[in-house]
Amino acid sequence: MALCLQRGGGGGESGSKNDMDNGKYVRYTPEQVEALERVYAECPKPTSLRRQQLIRECPILSNIEPKQIKVWFQNRRCREKQRKEASRLQTVNRKLSAMNKLLMEENDRLQKQVSQLVYENGYMKQQINTVSSTTTDTSCESVVVSGQQQRKNPTAQHPERDANNPAGLLAIAEETLAEFLGKATGTAVDWVQMIGMKPGPDSIGIVAVSRNCSGVAARACGLVSLEPTKVAEILKDCPSWYRDCRCLNVLSVIPTGNGGTIELIYLQTYAPTTLATARDFWTLRYTTSLEDGSLVICERSLTTTTGGPTGPPATSFVRAEMLPSGYLIRPCEGGGSMIHIVDHIDLDAWSVPEVLRPLYESSKILAQKMTMAALRHIRQIAQETSGEIQYTGGRQPAVLRALSQRLCRGFNDAVNGFVDDGWTIMDSDGVEDVTIAINSSSSKFLGSQYNTLSILPTFGGVLCARASMLLQNVPPALLVRFLREHRSEWADYGVDAYSSASLKASPYAVPCARPGGFPSCQVILPLAQTVEHEEFLEVVRLEGPAFSPEDIALSRDMYLLQLCSGVDENAAGACAQLVFAPIDESFGDDAPLLPSGFRVIPLEPKSDVPAATRTLDLASTLEAGTGGSGTRPAGEIEAGNYNHRSVLTIAFQFTFESHYQDNVAAMARQYVLSIVGSVQRVAMAIAPSRLSSQLTPKSFPGSPEAVTLARWISRSYRVHTGGDLFQVDSQAGDAVLKQLWHHSDAIMCCSVKMNASAVFTFANQAGLDMLETTLLALQDIMLDKILDEAGRKVLLSEFSKIMQQGFAYLPAGICVSSMGRPISYEQAIAWKVLNDDDSNHCLAFMFINWSFV
Repeated sequence: MALCLQRGGGGGESGSKNDMDNGKYVRYTPEQVEALERVYAECPKPTSLRRQQLIRECPILSNIEPKQIKVWFQNRRCREKQRKEASRLQTVNRKLSAMNKLLMEENDRLQKQVSQLVYENGYMKQQINTVSSTTTDTSCESVVVSGQQQRKNPTAQHPERDANNPAGLLAIAEETLAEFLGKATGTAVDWVQMIGMKPGPDSIGIVAVSRNCSGVAARACGLVSLEPTKVAEILKDCPSWYRDCRCLNVLSVIPTGNGGTIELIYLQTYAPTTLATARDFWTLRYTTSLEDGSLVICERSLTTTTGGPTGPPATSFVRAEMLPSGYLIRPCEGGGSMIHIVDHIDLDAWSVPEVLRPLYESSKILAQKMTMAALRHIRQIAQETSGEIQYTGGRQPAVLRALSQRLCRGFNDAVNGFVDDGWTIMDSDGVEDVTIAINSSSSKFLGSQYNTLSILPTFGGVLCARASMLLQNVPPALLVRFLREHRSEWADYGVDAYSSASLKASPYAVPCARPGGFPSCQVILPLAQTVEHEEFLEVVRLEGPAFSPEDIALSRDMYLLQLCSGVDENAAGACAQLVFAPIDESFGDDAPLLPSGFRVIPLEPKSDVPAATRTLDLASTLEAGTGGSGTRPAGEIEAGNYNHRSVLTIAFQFTFESHYQDNVAAMARQYVLSIVGSVQRVAMAIAPSRLSSQLTPKSFPGSPEAVTLARWISRSYRVHTGGDLFQVDSQAGDAVLKQLWHHSDAIMCCSVKMNASAVFTFANQAGLDMLETTLLALQDIMLDKILDEAGRKVLLSEFSKIMQQGFAYLPAGICVSSMGRPISYEQAIAWKVLNDDDSNHCLAFMFINWSFV
């Protein structure tokens, strides 16, 4: 019988010392090992009592001492840990080997590109010298251009072919394959690596964008732990990961002799804003295998140039062109795949207004929305399949992805308002800032068997109020994060309650939208987030405030399903979005969703074009153009080279009963207008602090309470420190408030109690800039949340000094804004603010020479 030899002391210090001292070696029979393994599977680290019980229950272990049993379990745990670590290292090694191979290929491509550019440079110099030495004619320009064209179009014209039969389509497919491979692994496109996309085993991969090519193009290379056939299946299901895809119809499938397939595809995409027409594509997609075992899915548009059948017409779309694009999927040793993705599109940018053209001319936006989205989606599924991602709430990853997709799709439907979906524009009353659309189609909202609203004879449909506006000098990620974290700054609780009531059998009466409304406290409950943390799904609980008796029906908690994405400020070309829909407490997987929200898309700045005025009525800007005639408010000047513009799109949806249509329309218009005003105010408040001196002076609170508080702050500072807070003292209350409001250092007040409930009550403009908030949202920020651990310890040690002496100097340190950004300051001063009765009113802090880290 084979024996399992186990040295007694290999697994722990106590057992090892004891066994070596006694010179004991323990031999385990296969039956003993099997019994121990059964216990180990249930409890890898049994207690002393459990080990004694094991010896009693298993007579075959009776000849082994309890200490030896303990040592066996120690050794078993050690071997298990070593196996897991070895497996992890092997996985990392495979990733590094594959990434190294990818980087070597990329290096080879770059060397070829450098050689090509050096050759072209020499060729152009030679042609210029030749032309300049033989003639003074301006034809040298045409010589240079022809040289460039020679590189861009090295192949001859397409031979005559009948592209309406399978043989002709196969010729187009093979030509598409060759051009795609030239972009994916060759030098057919001049690629420039995107900033911040560092290759590595845990990164998304290598991401590049095009430079000086027709249309916009992006390229990505990455590794995933899925087999090539599974990757191909996911990528071909474009609507599952491409959020801008409205529909994809495969109209014809033609098998080829080499085992591949040719598909004729009609694809419709959503427009990103309310001010541009959506795009559609008519393409040929070719799926085949290469000799090395790689899978290829390549695609291009069928046009009059390429030949082939004519695609279906669509009146609500502009036909865009897909240049040879696709996916190269190569199997990796040890499992997994290496993916090369190329997206090359001509979106017909000249058909959109000039101010919006950067949206259609940006390869970075294409990379974020399409190329990187595909790679991230595959990596997400790969990690879910391997069990690396754990979700809370008991919902499956596929269900959560479907909910995210439904939120995005519903918001895109609202923004675009296609006629064939049942949308019609209401007659306007002359105010063109907000567009009101009506959808009475029963399929728009009544898709769930749980929604009893469908049986109401008075149900009228869904109403959408939408608007677009230009923002300037506000990072999209920063704005969306603020809107998410400070909902009370812009939302109206009464309107939220009305939206929530749409899930019930009978909605409440139409509310009157009040600017600010009744504030409600929100609690964010996370559901899921993607691998790169660029998108997260969550449930928001809105805790209702205390209402008057007649409004007691509204005083209840409400719930929103919310999707937030693009909040990374360092992601070039990223679209930031906050979309939410009311849900009830049951929150079934197929619950009806009526999404509303915000989308902010960056516009790449153009140094030769003056910025358009920040305005809600973007249509007036489009008509006026940007040819230098735009005006700006007095005092607002260009902030040097820091001229970042973005397009904000707002869409809010409501259900309505037929007899309330006009009332809901009026409420929705007023509500969106009030939100626009709030967003404009927020955008001014959270603009980067380095712009503060170059923008229009921001208004400050001029209420008598603010004037009194400013006087108390100034007087208390002088009483306690012996110095003056302001260089020029004035007895006039308004003058003191103005000096406090415009003081260069951040000055803020909070409640006297130094505990978790100490919240800020006032801040000057520099303080609001530092905390990245507004006066209303300031009251949601707690003092201990902005100080780091060292700062809290210092303040705690100095608190008694502040209360006895009246003030204290705090050393340099780090704190964080309400947006989570770290802030450094050279020194801080804390002092008691006394009222007119010399009683403690609050604590004041002044952060000197602060800046974002």
